[in-house]
Amino acid sequence: MKNHQSPEISVVIPVFNEEDCLPKLFYRLLAVLETLGRSYEVIFVDDGSTDDSLDLLEAFCEDYHGKVRLVEFNGNYGQFNAICAGFEFARGKIAVTLDADLQNPPEEIPKLLELMDRGHDYVGGIRSNRKDSWMRRWSSRLNNYIREKITNIRITDQGCMLRAYSGSIIKAVVRSRERSVFVSALAYKFASNPAEVEVAHEGRSSGKSRYNYFNLMELNFDLITGFSLWPLQTLTLLGFGVFCTGFICLVALFLSAFLFQIQISSIGLFLLSLILVIGVLCTGLGLIGEYVGRIYHEVLRRPNFLIKRVVDGENEMPLREAK
Repeated sequence: MKNHQSPEISVVIPVFNEEDCLPKLFYRLLAVLETLGRSYEVIFVDDGSTDDSLDLLEAFCEDYHGKVRLVEFNGNYGQFNAICAGFEFARGKIAVTLDADLQNPPEEIPKLLELMDRGHDYVGGIRSNRKDSWMRRWSSRLNNYIREKITNIRITDQGCMLRAYSGSIIKAVVRSRERSVFVSALAYKFASNPAEVEVAHEGRSSGKSRYNYFNLMELNFDLITGFSLWPLQTLTLLGFGVFCTGFICLVALFLSAFLFQIQISSIGLFLLSLILVIGVLCTGLGLIGEYVGRIYHEVLRRPNFLIKRVVDGENEMPLREAK
């Protein structure tokens, strides 16, 4: 591949079956980048699209070689892995990520760059006047609250993909090589001077969100277990509390029977205590299993994704795996 001069800005866009949105996104994005007066590159990461998205991306690379690059996966590995792959090939001093569905207007990118120019090394977007359903907005607020209390990661809107990262943060994220990668949270942990800014939010121009409520719950569970030991620590305290309660009840039962001749249903008390203990044990086993599973995947050292090729309009790199 030709050794082009490193640009100032790299825009990384994960793509999965977005053929209807891509032309609008691409030309709106180019219009914004051209007005900045700064060198740039656009890196599309195709995450195993099955529609005509790949053909469109190849055409963009051919028409704008040197400025547009394509990283093609050999399958579907998920949005965050696509972003990490884009980071591997990003050459800019600043990387900007956004969705391909046009819910993140590319016209908002200058807001992020302005804060980056002020010395911030990470800038997150906060969607104003969100076009999502009330249920999605409510669940997002609840998840954000729980996440902040448990992990101390203060990201107001973790679902907003429009973010900017410094080159040093990009390198740190790429070096992490974690199995379950939550890019925005990981970048926040690495950042020394993070910031946030409100950005506009648009409804999807076509198609529907790839994240259902189960996916969002799974994502937040990965975030909590990946950045905090709070669940295990809380379970330990809960288990100790249940044990102490059971012990106190047992002592009180014997004292009541011995001193006051009070008849207490020992069977009911036993069953209640048994249910509480079983509930704590089952919860504990599930949490421990989650942590052990994460350790298992890390020990295996399997690649998070496999790259089929990289295209910049003039050259192609053959199949290779993530480091």
